[in-house]
Amino acid sequence: PYTGKIIAGYPEHNNADIDRIIEKTDKAFGNWRRLSFSKRAVFTKKMGQLLRKSKEVYAELITSEMGKIISEAKAEIEKCVWLCDYYAENSENMLKPEFIESNAVKSYVRFDPVGTIYAIMPWNFPFWQVLRFAIPTIMAGNTVILKHATNVMGCATAIENLFDESGFPDNIFRNLIIPVELSEKVIADSRIQGVTLTGSQRAGRIVAAQAGKYLKKSILELGGSDPYLVLNDAELKVSCRTGVTARMANAGQVCISAKRFIVEEGILNQFIEEQKFLLKNMVLGNPMKENTDMGPLARADLLENIEKQVNESVRIGAEIITGGHRLDSKSLFYAPTLITNVKKGMPVYDEETFGPLSVVIPAKNAEDAIRIANDTTYGLGASLWTQDLEKAEEIATNIEAGVVFINGMTKSDPRLPFGGTKRSGYGRELSHFGIKEFLNIKTVCIA
Repeated sequence: PYTGKIIAGYPEHNNADIDRIIEKTDKAFGNWRRLSFSKRAVFTKKMGQLLRKSKEVYAELITSEMGKIISEAKAEIEKCVWLCDYYAENSENMLKPEFIESNAVKSYVRFDPVGTIYAIMPWNFPFWQVLRFAIPTIMAGNTVILKHATNVMGCATAIENLFDESGFPDNIFRNLIIPVELSEKVIADSRIQGVTLTGSQRAGRIVAAQAGKYLKKSILELGGSDPYLVLNDAELKVSCRTGVTARMANAGQVCISAKRFIVEEGILNQFIEEQKFLLKNMVLGNPMKENTDMGPLARADLLENIEKQVNESVRIGAEIITGGHRLDSKSLFYAPTLITNVKKGMPVYDEETFGPLSVVIPAKNAEDAIRIANDTTYGLGASLWTQDLEKAEEIATNIEAGVVFINGMTKSDPRLPFGGTKRSGYGRELSHFGIKEFLNIKTVCIA
């Protein structure tokens, strides 16, 4: 996306290839499920070591394919290392049988793998999103088939190779290069036991309908319009700096980025001025350079969409404080943008905005801030800033989101469950909750 040049091409798999790959992963599952956790952990630990060793190579691949700045790409790989280490060390304990008292002599729950799971993954975190799902799922004894976004097929191929280089048995993880239209063929196959998708609401509806049609378990993470609540007693400069990072990371192309800044009226003007200063001083340019703060958007259609959302909102009354335009007519850069005077009914209020756009909405008080925060069809993440921690925890119970961070930016962590509510999807990834999503939670009783 930065150079506009073609990096590589990848031949698509045909129907026969799809059948062959499913057959091989299904067959591999039979042996993999019987392997001990300690042996699975050896391969997963090795993957972490290889990721760490080749961090620069993988980071450059990410940046070249989807445009995020190189420092963020390196951080993505480092997070994948953490993920591998965490599940290698903790999966066995997470999935040990749970004994439950009942009228039986002995009763317990065990967690059994179910087979091959189909994963449809996005481009914005091309390594993390895939491994966030695949590592715990595979450590639990399942096998995985990936359909990655077409603009990061180099990353998809590298991940498949990484599984081989880490010593995993053949066909534990496979990459399918297919158009989205062929996904139903995969979901329908009796050898596929479940499907997970991270993507848009539109894609989620389609995949959920297909999963329901063929009675397959599904997990959906469908993006968000995350609120970032800043109350009068918040540490203003810290909340502003963190807010810029939370919104502008990855050029704003993050499901859990802070998209709606809901600010109490007592500090509203100060917050806007501080945000304006920080956004105007961001360095845009070559994402391969360490001193660049923000790279281009990943695709032309994403640039066109954020431009359309801003222009339509301005047409019906929103006010641009800074930005609000492309940097030029040729590149995929959009200026870091701050908008105020935003009302319900405007695209930047009602829709998910996937780009470098901060929307500031005033709130009369904490109760009003909660009302505005929940005035959305989405419910992925939220961030809340106040020095009154008791009040913050009370507010957090009333925020309709899967994740709420107090005095910090919303982010995923292998130790904590991640997922949304409302139209941001269902199910969880990460933590012990995520590793159990595609398992048979089996009750065993001795009468």
